[in-house]
Amino acid sequence: MPEKNPHLSNRDRAVLHAVADGRCRRSSHTLFVDGAYCADQFVADHLTEIGLLSTTEPVRLTPSAQLLLKAA
Repeated sequence: MPEKNPHLSNRDRAVLHAVADGRCRRSSHTLFVDGAYCADQFVADHLTEIGLLSTTEPVRLTPSAQLLLKAA
């Protein structure tokens, strides 16, 4: 169950924006942004656990994440 008001770091928000822009792909637990390995190896799992990223490929924002970005 997603948190109602998750605490997001600037990095979390940057990853959400990159996903929204279609710049990310995921392979297992590895996230790639613009074709490069994301140095934060836990960010995709964290954002998935709190209900902001899809669990399927291609990686997508959940409706909760879309609302969160629109509100920011």
